[in-house]
Amino acid sequence: MVIGQKTMFVRTAGCDYSCSWCDSAFTWDGSAKEEIRLLTPEQIDAELRELGGGAPGHVTLSGGNPALLRQLGQLIELLHESGAAVALETQGSRWQDWFVAVDELTLSPKPPSSGMKTDWAVLDQIVSRLQDAGSRFSLKVVIFDEEDLRYAAGVHERYPAVPFFLQSGNDRLLEPDAGELLRHLQARYEWLVERVMAEPGWKQVRVLPQLHAWIWGNKRGV
Repeated sequence: MVIGQKTMFVRTAGCDYSCSWCDSAFTWDGSAKEEIRLLTPEQIDAELRELGGGAPGHVTLSGGNPALLRQLGQLIELLHESGAAVALETQGSRWQDWFVAVDELTLSPKPPSSGMKTDWAVLDQIVSRLQDAGSRFSLKVVIFDEEDLRYAAGVHERYPAVPFFLQSGNDRLLEPDAGELLRHLQARYEWLVERVMAEPGWKQVRVLPQLHAWIWGNKRGV
C-alpha cells in the first residue's frame, strides 16, 4: 500500500506461522534470539528519534507477526501523539482491537507455496470488522507460482471491495550477489506482470516488486 514511502521499521519477534520462504525467519526461528530486546513504547519511540534525528514521520510495524502483541496499541498511540503515521502488515490470522488505529494496514494471507493454511473464518471476521470501522486497509498476496496465483484469485474474488496487491516473491534468500538477485527478481516480476495482463479476471489489482530486495538484495536491516 505504501511502496516507496520513507519509513522506519519496528520489527517484532515471534510468529504463529513458519512460511517456507520467509525472509525474516530470524524473528521466530531462534537464530537471532540474542538480538531480541524487550522494550517499552517510550524506549522504542526514543530509539526511533535517535536513529532518525527527530520524531519519525512514518513508522512500519512488521514481524514476525505483530498481531500477536496485544499491547502494541500503546506504541501506536504514542507514535500518533508524536505525529507519525503507522503502517502494519500481518497475515490476518489474529484480530487485535488496535487494528482500527493503524493508518495503513496490510493483510497478507499466505499462499500454498508458504506451506501454511488460511483460516478463512478468521480472515472473514477481520475483513468485516475493518470494513465496519471504516479502516484504510488492503490485501496483498506474495506470488511464487501458478498455484499461488489461483489462490490469490480466490482471495480477490472473496473480498472484491478491498484494494488488492500482488507481489512477486524472492525465492533466492541465500543469494549473496545483489546484482544477480536483481536480474532474477526482475524476470520473476516480468512473469507475474505478463500473467496478470493475460487474465481478464485480474482487473482491480496492482502488481508490485519486492522493492527492498531489488535495491539491497538479501541484506538484513534495510
